[in-house]
Amino acid sequence: MSKHLKGIAASDGIAVAPAYLLVEPDLSFDKKKISDPDAEVSRLQDALDKSTAELKIIRDKAKETLGADEAQVFEAHMMILADPDFIGTIKSKIKDDQVNAEAALSAVSDQFIKTFEAMTDNKYMQERAADVRDVTKRVLSHLLNVTLPNPALIDHEVVVVAHDLAPSDTAQLNKKYVKAFVTDIGGRTAHSAIMARSLEIPAIVGAESVTTDIKDGQTVIADGLTGDIVIDPSDDEVAKYHEAADKFAAQKVEWEKLKSQPSVTADGHHYTVGANIGTPKDMAAVNANGAEAVGLYRTEFLYMDSDEMPTEDAQFEAYKTVLQDMPNKPVVVRTMDIGGDKHLPYMPLPQEMNPFLGYRAIRISLDRQDIFRTQLRALLRASAYGKLRIMFPMVATLDEFRKAKKIFLEEKKKLEDAGTKVSEDIQTGIMIEIPAAAVLADQFAKEVDFFSIGTNDLIQYSMAADRGNEHVSYLYQPYNPSILRLVKHTIESAHKEGKWAGMCGEAAGDPIMVPLLLGMGLDEYSMSATSILKVRSLMKRLSTEDMKKLADKAVNEMTSNEEVAEMVKKATGQE
Repeated sequence: MSKHLKGIAASDGIAVAPAYLLVEPDLSFDKKKISDPDAEVSRLQDALDKSTAELKIIRDKAKETLGADEAQVFEAHMMILADPDFIGTIKSKIKDDQVNAEAALSAVSDQFIKTFEAMTDNKYMQERAADVRDVTKRVLSHLLNVTLPNPALIDHEVVVVAHDLAPSDTAQLNKKYVKAFVTDIGGRTAHSAIMARSLEIPAIVGAESVTTDIKDGQTVIADGLTGDIVIDPSDDEVAKYHEAADKFAAQKVEWEKLKSQPSVTADGHHYTVGANIGTPKDMAAVNANGAEAVGLYRTEFLYMDSDEMPTEDAQFEAYKTVLQDMPNKPVVVRTMDIGGDKHLPYMPLPQEMNPFLGYRAIRISLDRQDIFRTQLRALLRASAYGKLRIMFPMVATLDEFRKAKKIFLEEKKKLEDAGTKVSEDIQTGIMIEIPAAAVLADQFAKEVDFFSIGTNDLIQYSMAADRGNEHVSYLYQPYNPSILRLVKHTIESAHKEGKWAGMCGEAAGDPIMVPLLLGMGLDEYSMSATSILKVRSLMKRLSTEDMKKLADKAVNEMTSNEEVAEMVKKATGQE
């Protein structure tokens, strides 16, 4: 008999496939005395050979999906397996101590890990501890005949089942085989959920018990439209969901027809619908989905995907590429947003009780002006190739914006004095994600060129609830009237000063939120590229004047997130 679970619909689509459990296996073992060391050394060598062969496959797949730079880590792992000092010490321990390969491997690797971790004056060598740990786990799995799950090795259609998925795991998912993923924890704003939408892989997160309720190989239905999960479905249920999948595929074909059309409401009002990106590689999807702008370029990935601080020239080339790929269309580039849950191995940050409320984003940029000025120079040089908009993240006070703008103008003058071509039409704005900035939006609007509302953090900080904590995930409430009032005040403040307001948080592509934002007069909507055509289709069915009444009612009469959601669904036919 089938079993039904409910999670959070995080990425659209429906899949029916066997489950692939991406969970850590039990790698425990007993230390044993052995009588035949040569046989034990042979067993170790067999595990080493299997691990090397496996790593070659993973490396090659990583090159295809992530690029040669990211695949280098697996080259390093293979070098460890071929290191005569490391392997020789393990084999000697087997023979000298007469112990099984598992015990010798564990003891020697622990010794190497401790040595590397103690090299506090050499960050590169310190990081090799993690490589030794990963390699040891792989060899140990072969010694114990236990399968070590790896998303890069999936070679048949599956629904991936995991407690959670790191961004690196999600990046390795091959959509040819991974038809969907479901997780115990997470929310729509988790990095894995955002990446799933970019990859167009159906996803359900926060389902709480999938890793305990689902067995490896069981047939699973994952409905990323509703958040429903069906384990061991009946033939009738499989048929029903295949029909729903076909219907969704037909809907996507209809949306595709809107690719080259403007984003216009039923009563003729035009709005800008753009895309959020992380790297220039994302531009293919941006243009394939007919984006009218890049509403958020997350430049921190330039820093996170590098082993050292990216140079001015490297940044210039990346920014230039994106601007050239969007001729005559605005590109909003967010300056480096490092800190919180985003760290750089080559730039240690202080240990903090609450890093999301600490040293991050504009606070680092204003403190480390060498980094900030380098990025601004690269952006200014690239501005000659398109319609550049620069956005400062995590701004809490007017003084922070003024300092950032002053540095921007200083670098602009230096380049102009040196004869470097720089655009005279660069707008500078801020991300509204701190409640203090939202409340003071009427004052900010006098000095900035635009606002872009980052709902993910705005909700987190307003509700005092960590968006990555499943215990308080119920407080991620984008339609809560308190959040809507902050959004409405921000938009009205911008318009009063003749400025534009956009939104680059996940709510900009939310079909419940879009009608409310239309009613509030939001100018620009930026989202995962794969959501653009769906939102454009929704806008065509809505009257701006009707949505104004709906938004006013939500802000002034409703008392809860749920009330607002139900009202919008009913009014827009999304029930």
